[in-house]
Amino acid sequence: MESIKNRVVCVTGASSGIGKACVVEFARHGCNILLVARRKDRIDELGKYIAYEQKVQVLTHQLDVTDRRTVEQVFSSLPAEWKKIDILINNAGLARGLAKFHEGRIEDWEEMIDTNVKGLMYVTRAVLPGMVERNSGHIINIGSIAGHQAYPMGNVYSASKFAVTGLTRSLGMDLLGTNVRVSSVDPGLVETEFSEVRFRGDKERASKTYQGMKALRPEDVAEAVAFCATRASHVNIGEITMTPTDQATVTMVHRR
Repeated sequence: MESIKNRVVCVTGASSGIGKACVVEFARHGCNILLVARRKDRIDELGKYIAYEQKVQVLTHQLDVTDRRTVEQVFSSLPAEWKKIDILINNAGLARGLAKFHEGRIEDWEEMIDTNVKGLMYVTRAVLPGMVERNSGHIINIGSIAGHQAYPMGNVYSASKFAVTGLTRSLGMDLLGTNVRVSSVDPGLVETEFSEVRFRGDKERASKTYQGMKALRPEDVAEAVAFCATRASHVNIGEITMTPTDQATVTMVHRR
């Protein structure tokens, strides 16, 4: 395992779920963390916690990754020591609704594509040139097994995650010959606010997603992300797909 102590790590969607778990995990490794998310109160509280517990440096920024101009502004105006981002964790993402394509809400489609695809692209475009110039860095995208297997009524969400898979693989080709690495961590069912967001706050419906089975924890995914980041510099983990033991495919889940 290679030490990543004192590396600058940026986590998008850092206010909850997998993003929050990544913040805590990388702070535990001694990294300095740039937390970005829409919910500023949450990332400020989390930032104070890890700064106190792990004695790392912290910077927080309210950011909606779908807003290209603001993304460009935030990353271009960072203090000099924070501009040299060593590890970018593209975690911000969501699902909206669960419907057959011909019955889907176009507003939901646009929100998923704007966040899961375009938001990831905007942030990566803002950060990656500096990595290439320094000939050092690591992009780690949080994908999904839905980016490898389509499923009924998951049409546009699945398409957005297939796009993340394609972008990750293409980036690896574009960066060949540099020391910049690209990875993706693609989980199955993880118990977070994900389903509650998908069903617009319907907690009862969201809870059924994980009913009768043991889902992954956000911390499980964060550990996989850290595994990618702590390999020796000549090693690149291109892709990790991970599921709960109770899940074989997107749709095949063992429930008790």
